[in-house]
Amino acid sequence: MEREKPQDILINIILFADVSVAGETDRLEDTVNYRSISKRVQLHAETTGRFTVEALATDLANICLEEPKVQKVRVRVEKPGAVRFTRAVGVEIERERQ
Repeated sequence: MEREKPQDILINIILFADVSVAGETDRLEDTVNYRSISKRVQLHAETTGRFTVEALATDLANICLEEPKVQKVRVRVEKPGAVRFTRAVGVEIERERQ
């Protein structure tokens, strides 16, 4: 029943990357492509058939780590109102490039 209609989720992503060159040059090509990552994350979140926020968070972390400049990522996925008397429940994971 729960999967018959789309549910709201909150996604928070923190990327860890060496952005010192971009800080000096102020050139977009010297930094992480945040727009590309956010579009891929959004598309995946809207179209995947994952049953758990843990699996979704893992997928999203892997998407972020496909960006060459990203060395580490922290992903939090929450479902607002999933449990009575709570604002949201969810999971936060951290993954890094091997």
